[in-house]
Amino acid sequence: MRPYISFLVKNKTLNIPVFRSYLLMRSAIIMSLNMQITIISYLVYKLTKDQLSLGIIGLAEVIPAVVFSLFSGHIVDNREKRNSLLQCIIAYLFLSAFFVLLATDWFRAQAGISLTVWLIYAGVFVSGAIRAFLSPSTFALLGLIIPKKHYANAGIWSSTSWHLGAVIGPLLGGFIIAINGFTSSLIAVFIIQAVSLAALLRIPKQAIHKTNKESIMKSLGEGLRFVFSTQAILVALSLDMFAVLFGGATALLPVYADDILKVGEVGFGWLRAAPAIGAIIMSGFLAFIPLKTKAGPKLLWCIMGFGASTILFGIATNFWVALIALLLGGAFDQISVVIRGTILQLYTPDNMRGRVAAVNTMFISSSNELGALESGITAKWMGTVPAVVFGGIMTFIVVIVTFFSAPILKTLSLKPKQDDKT
Repeated sequence: MRPYISFLVKNKTLNIPVFRSYLLMRSAIIMSLNMQITIISYLVYKLTKDQLSLGIIGLAEVIPAVVFSLFSGHIVDNREKRNSLLQCIIAYLFLSAFFVLLATDWFRAQAGISLTVWLIYAGVFVSGAIRAFLSPSTFALLGLIIPKKHYANAGIWSSTSWHLGAVIGPLLGGFIIAINGFTSSLIAVFIIQAVSLAALLRIPKQAIHKTNKESIMKSLGEGLRFVFSTQAILVALSLDMFAVLFGGATALLPVYADDILKVGEVGFGWLRAAPAIGAIIMSGFLAFIPLKTKAGPKLLWCIMGFGASTILFGIATNFWVALIALLLGGAFDQISVVIRGTILQLYTPDNMRGRVAAVNTMFISSSNELGALESGITAKWMGTVPAVVFGGIMTFIVVIVTFFSAPILKTLSLKPKQDDKT
């Protein structure tokens, strides 16, 4: 334990004050958003008892996240990054207040269950639109406040802060729901977002690296061309997108918690948090074990592990087996997240960070939310357990196809170029 504490104290990345504020901001906003979607998805399933409604939540978020990402990168690249992020968090605060209203018994009594559910879908739609700007703003800001030589280490801590929020958010949401209902838990979301806003205000404004004026279509075209012409970025994004598209089981967690494992709100919170807990544990190892060598094979093996853990979760009938499977899935996914994030930071020029991050958001949104829709549809069609197992098997197939079609993975390097070690 003492060597680990010494490592934290001496870590040059953590010694940068603005980076510590960034980590607090990122952890708080991710905590609030994970807590919010946990509460909202459980509320919708309680109101409808329909697996497809969970898929609709995913669809409601993915449409704006993808559509708005078409131009959010251009806007972020042409604006100051801290202020862009500030506006996103303020928008989330207004949205959280809206969800608090929808969760009250008074509103459901006045509007009815059907209208309430559709208004929740509308709120999720707005959340997806905000996220289209949040992700590139967060990504671009990190690249500006950290020297390139610290990108890999900063990526680990940034990802750890993300997963810390993803752990505490669902757990806190589940506990507050069990103790005091949906409304109180959504009020807590609002408070946590206010903490994120306060942390962001401690970060100074950053320089705008993009100065040339061009049309939004030309700017978008440049971003897409860069991503599709940079094989390392394209392979990392595609592999993650298709693996999570088929292998994501979290959308069906309300069904497992209520109908299969029968563990209620608190158990649901633990299941929802389990992947992030596994990711944080893996982050502890990654802080000491570098991923700079043989990054491609490691990426493929960890996604294979993610698929295997998905299958194990799908067939689980015991809460602890399901929890362990989700922990393992989160641990394997964390390796993929760090490798992908480091690739994006290393291979992306400063003046294109917003656009590349926006394309990344399109890929990730497509995988996570379309994965939720795929899970909801297949669960409705073939049953919940077969749908999850099917997704895990498809993840294996994605890895096999990628292995034979992407030779760059054999020589993929996560070391910065000599002229970039600043």
